[in-house]
Amino acid sequence: MSDPSEQSSEPFGEEFLQRLEYLRMVAQKMAAGQFRARRRTETVGSGIDFADHRSYNPGDAVKNIDWRVYRRSEKLFVKQYEEQQDLHVYFLVDTSRSMHLGDAAKWHLARDTAAALAYIALSNLDRVSIVPFSSAVTGRLAPTRGRSQIFKIFDFLGGIEPGGETSTADAFGTFVRENKRPGLAVVISDFYDPEGFEKGLDVLRYHRFEPMVIQLFDRREFSVSITGDVQLVDCETGSARRMVSTPSVGAELKAAFEQFSENLENYCTRHQMLYFQAPVQQSFEDLVLDVFRAGGFLD
Repeated sequence: MSDPSEQSSEPFGEEFLQRLEYLRMVAQKMAAGQFRARRRTETVGSGIDFADHRSYNPGDAVKNIDWRVYRRSEKLFVKQYEEQQDLHVYFLVDTSRSMHLGDAAKWHLARDTAAALAYIALSNLDRVSIVPFSSAVTGRLAPTRGRSQIFKIFDFLGGIEPGGETSTADAFGTFVRENKRPGLAVVISDFYDPEGFEKGLDVLRYHRFEPMVIQLFDRREFSVSITGDVQLVDCETGSARRMVSTPSVGAELKAAFEQFSENLENYCTRHQMLYFQAPVQQSFEDLVLDVFRAGGFLD
């Protein structure tokens, strides 16, 4: 397999679709071979699974009265049932300039991973929405359902224009205001947010979304071969800083990144959120299989 960091910017052809179908079949076998928690949203309604009793009110259907309870208590109660609703899966995909640095390998992996996981979710009859973001929500593919809708997702992801700074708090604040139906929120990003990742993820949690974090990075970002007096320019903000680059700078950058990643992973662990980390040198198939093995995506 070729280096994922060298993939074409137009990947959604017949071969790509065959790879997604292979992943779908693998996912089905994994789901059949191990216990999965129920991920459907349950509300009290007119389903078939008994949930609870409540006092009878004039106008309630007589067929829902629990006569056994009445014989014991001489009080009227009606049965309530659990109604299962489709799981909504939202893919919040970072499109900021840091994701498109160099050959845009981080963006390619984010796009392919979102497409693959969306295909599995569509095959599972979940409702899938794609929400690109930078400092704001920059578009939205409305929730869609059914495996044949993957071509809408291909078209939408293929038409996304990169750019902007990263602000998860602002972008996710807009997202929760525009999407009142909670569900699984798969955040695919490098999480290079000047204000920190906590505020944005907190917004999702506080509004009853279930975040799943996929952190992407490029190992080449730590390969510093230039020495001497250099000027570093932030690819998103344009701010510049002069410094003296030495052979130890790469090691210092790597150590800082590892500390940042550890903080992100600890945050996710503390709040019981699934966390995955992937370099762009890894194929999207391997990343997707890691998600399946964690048992947190399919029911």
